[in-house]
Amino acid sequence: MCLAVPGKIVSVSGDDPLQRMGKVNFGGIVKEVSLAYVPEAKVGDYVVVHVGFALNVVDPEEANQVFEYLRQMDELEELKTT
Repeated sequence: MCLAVPGKIVSVSGDDPLQRMGKVNFGGIVKEVSLAYVPEAKVGDYVVVHVGFALNVVDPEEANQVFEYLRQMDELEELKTT
């Protein structure tokens, strides 16, 4: 099953809006994702990511609540393999 997961942007690279990339921290697992769909996103923002693309910016409390649900279900480990 695929789901969109929130993560915190820790760095951003690229000036072209369609090629902006960000390193996103998913509860200790850092992956590089495309920020093309969220041109307003900046370091420190939480974004919802699906298949390598940040889809929207979300509230930090909402992101932390989702992390807690994933921890309870032991689903954060699955992020390491995707």
